[in-house]
Amino acid sequence: MESQTQKIDAITFLSKDLDLENLKTVLNDIQSDFSAPQYGLDFLYTKYQAFTKPQMSQADKLAALLKASTELTTVKAPDWEFIAARLLYVQFENQLKTNMAQFGVSTLYEKILFLTQHKLYGTYILENYSKKEIEEAQTFIDTSRNKLFTISGLDLLLKRYVIKTHDYKYIETPQELFLGIALHLAMKEKNNRLSWVKKFYDMLSLQKVSMATPTMANARKPYHQLSSCFIDTVPDSLDGIFRSIDNFAKVSKFGGGMGLYFGKVRAVGSAIRDFKGVAGGVIRWIKLANDTAVAVDQLGVRQGAVAVYLDVWHKDIPEFLQLRTNNGDDRMKAHDVFPAVCYPNLFWEMVEKDINGTWYLMCPYEIYKAKGYHLEDYYGTEWEEKYKECVADPKIDKRTIVVKDLIRLILKSAIETGTPFTFNRDIVNKANPNKHQGIIYCSNLCTEIAQNMKEIELVSNEITTEDGDTVVVEKTKPGDFVVCNLASLVLGNIDTDNEQDIEETVSSVVRALDNVIDLNMYPLPYAQVTNQKYRSIGLGMSGYHHMLAKHHIKWESKEHLEYADTVFESINYSAIKASMNLSKEKGSYTYFKNSEWETGKYFERRGYTSDKWQALKEQVRINGIRNAYLMAVAPTSSTSIITGTTAGLDPIMDKFFLEEKKSMIIPRVAPGLSQDTFWYYKSAHTIDQNWSIKACGIRQRHIDQAMSMNLYITNDMTFRTILDLYIAAYKNNIKTIYYLRSKSLEVEECASCSA
Repeated sequence: MESQTQKIDAITFLSKDLDLENLKTVLNDIQSDFSAPQYGLDFLYTKYQAFTKPQMSQADKLAALLKASTELTTVKAPDWEFIAARLLYVQFENQLKTNMAQFGVSTLYEKILFLTQHKLYGTYILENYSKKEIEEAQTFIDTSRNKLFTISGLDLLLKRYVIKTHDYKYIETPQELFLGIALHLAMKEKNNRLSWVKKFYDMLSLQKVSMATPTMANARKPYHQLSSCFIDTVPDSLDGIFRSIDNFAKVSKFGGGMGLYFGKVRAVGSAIRDFKGVAGGVIRWIKLANDTAVAVDQLGVRQGAVAVYLDVWHKDIPEFLQLRTNNGDDRMKAHDVFPAVCYPNLFWEMVEKDINGTWYLMCPYEIYKAKGYHLEDYYGTEWEEKYKECVADPKIDKRTIVVKDLIRLILKSAIETGTPFTFNRDIVNKANPNKHQGIIYCSNLCTEIAQNMKEIELVSNEITTEDGDTVVVEKTKPGDFVVCNLASLVLGNIDTDNEQDIEETVSSVVRALDNVIDLNMYPLPYAQVTNQKYRSIGLGMSGYHHMLAKHHIKWESKEHLEYADTVFESINYSAIKASMNLSKEKGSYTYFKNSEWETGKYFERRGYTSDKWQALKEQVRINGIRNAYLMAVAPTSSTSIITGTTAGLDPIMDKFFLEEKKSMIIPRVAPGLSQDTFWYYKSAHTIDQNWSIKACGIRQRHIDQAMSMNLYITNDMTFRTILDLYIAAYKNNIKTIYYLRSKSLEVEECASCSA
């Protein structure tokens, strides 16, 4: 009884001291929702008193209360993260009320009018929705869902995503943000449109799904670039190279990341117009991409981000592997790009069986001149045969290197810088369901995208006249310019044992992602052409470790592997079914005919032989499929914070750590941490990475594209131990590896792909 009196006294004293209209209600809610002794409001009051000073303003007192609640967060009392979020919302709500009164708005419709007039909302929302529809949509808002935020998640959402006026005053609430995104993504639906608005709002506000950062930030706004990342094939021509650099600049301007494949560009010392030894090689052009990344930032928030890919047989690969290292000639460095290497299976076979053997490096231009084909246009045994043909041809100049020495360069760079990323091209292309239409040279900035690629080709430059003025018209063939349309299922927040919950959630998010393709504002016409032909999406997942801990599954266990297999097969089934149903309603993607979706080879390759799968295979053959590519797992670094879960497919770094912010230090705990889950959260650097590789290989069977998969190493690991992890990844048919993360190395996550 005494404890209860203390709690009531704390509410009375805090409410009286701060004298805020909404604080007492929130404190009463906290008291009823968090009844465990460690969340007694007397603790909050005592901590708060330590931060108060005489003559403090109401705003400063509320800030002190917020700081007090935040600092009470510990491993033994993790739910103070949620209590602090409720007090942060009080602070936000008080500012919002003042702003709303100043702007003279009260209803959602009035707010959208205001935002549209001030060019903070796109005009298309009011052009497509009536006042009555918006008023009905407002009834979907459930403010109780604000209780799902942690302090870190709400703080990030308020600072980065909710709309503010041009003088940085709050005007939009988190729930209005989710509804605004839903209104945008359902805008072109013809049947039961408001029901889709509600479904999209529910999946976002219940934190079952997170959209990629560009979608979260830009949907509903005038500049609605909704895609995370783009991939371009750099041609071997002056016009082509500069066009790719220009493409990157335009993508970066609107907040997109970029992957650039340089494997077609001739090596240093190759011929130009039959003058031998004059080509500058790929490093010079990569430095240009590096400088563009610095010069053209992502909407003023951070500098541009670009991954540059090169094949392991390219003549310039030794220099490429030293782009970011700290020693050597600085004129050959590019510290702001993210290098990635494309490997054929033959390379890993030699690493495993003949590490002292000779590896041959060649120029793609010289190969084409001598053989009439582009080696990079092949994969698997066909590539291997042609590679050996080229090695045997005396007309092609070779640069030789011992496999062991090349591996040493790769691992030295990876340990020192976290890069190069890994792209296993044979594994990727063998699993490509659209190989009838092209080849996949590389991935994107975060290594989860694997879609057909083709360089843009110049057709002609024509001089013509329009309205009496002379104009020059450049005509190009658009090629396949890859676009990443991303979202993530939050595995820690959905019932992964409930197939119906998975299917309903997946059905909504697949539809939302498909709508992104038609609603997007494209930074380049090439991106629009490719996106609308393939209609590719990237459904990913976050909260993987959160899910395992909730189910009391240890990372290093056979149970983990079995559960991952079950859950990801269920998600894949639901995604294919959702895309098939969309195809029945809206039509298939352009290249469905003769794809492995139509022939059924997609299902055969993955061993989907059950009656359930065979029935779906037949439905896809008859009805088609809406999206050429369906699943890709991005890192979700920032959006996982918003949804209060673990990032992507990664294990946690620590059960408890401190996050430094400008105004305060915020304690962070593993999601859902309790006595029940504590021992199921093992930190990334203490996990045997072979278990992560096995799990990734199992998941890869169910994912048509790739995953942002990190390896975590410690200082006591030898080169051989680390090399064995790469070999194990290859043997487990893992398509890509993102960062090699050592404890002493800070690596920067990609914000663009934070689905």
